[in-house]
Amino acid sequence: MKEQTFTITDDTGIHARPATLLVNKAGQYESHVEMHYNGKAVNLKSIMGVMSLGVPKGAEIKVTVEGSDEDQAMEGITAAIREQLGE
Repeated sequence: MKEQTFTITDDTGIHARPATLLVNKAGQYESHVEMHYNGKAVNLKSIMGVMSLGVPKGAEIKVTVEGSDEDQAMEGITAAIREQLGE
């Protein structure tokens, strides 16, 4: 299992557009991918789950990836988050 923490720096947090990009990126992999925020964990392949977290600017999220392509999945998701939302 891979795990990484990110700080969201986008002024609007994780809203519809970046959430869609993250869900689409996670959907490219076989691995199970979760986003953790504020004591909740959701499937990163679920737009409703990601949006339900209401992640604001400055929030710290954790992404966990487990499966046969977890290395590639974490690399891709990390790149997508850094390009769209933060560090």
